Amino acid sequence: MIYSADLVPGTVTLVGGGPGDPGLLTVAGFEAVRQADVILYDRLAPTAIMDENPQAERIPVGKVPRGPYVPQERTNELLIEHAKAGRKVVRLKGGDSFVFGRGGEEWQACAAAGVPVCIIPGVTSCVAGPELMGVPLTHRHMVQGFTVVSGHVAPGDTRSELDWAQIAKTGTTLVILMGVAHIGDIATRLMDGGLAGDTPVAIIADASLPTQRSLTTTLEKAAEDMAEAEINPPAITVVGEVPRVYPGRRPLPVGGVLPGLDLDGTQAHVPSDH
Repeated sequence: MIYSADLVPGTVTLVGGGPGDPGLLTVAGFEAVRQADVILYDRLAPTAIMDENPQAERIPVGKVPRGPYVPQERTNELLIEHAKAGRKVVRLKGGDSFVFGRGGEEWQACAAAGVPVCIIPGVTSCVAGPELMGVPLTHRHMVQGFTVVSGHVAPGDTRSELDWAQIAKTGTTLVILMGVAHIGDIATRLMDGGLAGDTPVAIIADASLPTQRSLTTTLEKAAEDMAEAEINPPAITVVGEVPRVYPGRRPLPVGGVLPGLDLDGTQAHVPSDH
């Protein structure tokens, strides 16, 4: 079976746009954008791809941190209104719609209104960002899993649902999205939970874009070093042993290969036993 992106009038298609570079949008996502009558897009979506469909109506529904935003309830209403008007609606997001993208909420709203929904997964930034820096989230004989959390709500805030002390004890790589503003408090909570101050940390900002920047530091110095380097959102923070794998140089651009890989494939790596 080949995943089809043939859009149907009166439906909403949730498209995960990938980490930022339009070239990392999936083939199905690209086709959906090309066929749409109307596109509701986020601030971090690969907006340049919309130029492939100049006839489509474009509606910005992004949220700027501490700035202008379209309430989620209004976004839900717009999706339903345009679908019920018989239009082919695409909801274009950054990353994957179901990883801190509120795709589940939009699906629920459409379903409650009787609007059919199609879902096209995207390359999630929580994996792609570190990968584009050369940092794996798992590494044989080092770590066997990873945990992804949002740092949007500060530790100690009454809205926080995370137990940072317990997260510190998982023994997995920790990936923090939307955590730049609170990285100092987060680091303190993780160290209070048992992580050493010299635990490696890697940060990648604007992953996959021409403005991509990266930084390696330690947990106890993360806030200071990020401020000194003027790391701003969107950025992904990786905490754990895997930043030690980072070769100290940025991988080649999309379409290239990571340092250390053999171009002819004869000796790329030792085969894994699991």
